[in-house]
Amino acid sequence: MARSYRHTPIMAVTTAASEKQDKRQANRLLRRKVRQGKVCLTLREVSNVWAFSKDGKTYQLSATARNIRK
Repeated sequence: MARSYRHTPIMAVTTAASEKQDKRQANRLLRRKVRQGKVCLTLREVSNVWAFSKDGKTYQLSATARNIRK
């Protein structure tokens, strides 16, 4: 992986390390609803992705070399 770096400086706007816990809770709720008999549901119908800990991505002009590495 000698060339493992981002080609465009688009990064997450966040202080959180990941959204893993948010995704786990949303999928658990989805599976619970499906088990209760509500068959045709999507993840967005049972959870609010805007309430997750990360808040989108932006293009950062002043990205340092450290930020661009993966």
